[in-house]
Amino acid sequence: MFNKILVALDCSETSKRAFDKALALAEVTNASLLLLHVLSPTDKEYPAPVDEGMYSSTRRLAWKYYIHKWEEFVQKRFNCLRSLAERANKLGISAEVAQTLGNPGRIICEVARNWQADLIVVGRRGRRGLRELLLGSTSNYVIHHAYCSILMVQGQVEPTVDPCQETTLAAVM
Repeated sequence: MFNKILVALDCSETSKRAFDKALALAEVTNASLLLLHVLSPTDKEYPAPVDEGMYSSTRRLAWKYYIHKWEEFVQKRFNCLRSLAERANKLGISAEVAQTLGNPGRIICEVARNWQADLIVVGRRGRRGLRELLLGSTSNYVIHHAYCSILMVQGQVEPTVDPCQETTLAAVM
């Protein structure tokens, strides 16, 4: 049924739920897992870049701080991948990890194709309306561009706010 399952992770609760589903599938089908994290500026914990307009004396300190935060961010995400891979390995499931920088949707589809995945497991945050339009949706991109089957694991649905309602409330107050 499935031999290779790519699990797209951002180490959020939703992606950990996606991992649990992939793990259960891998157990039943004896598939191997590839746990993939794509470092992306859309991640909430992604360190903010240094402002080039700073004075040179403070810019050096800012760059040191940025590099420290960047390395911390990369390591934290990689440790998350490793701990999930260890969980799979303890169950006798082959799991490898990969972490790269780029556009998450595009990279997930590219890695899945190159690795010849039978299935991509991805979490969905539940963005709707303007948030989905402005911030994009990795899962939506994967659905429309992946060459293999996809299992989308629904996370907590973000509430939608009607901008007209917000304006009305502000005007009343």
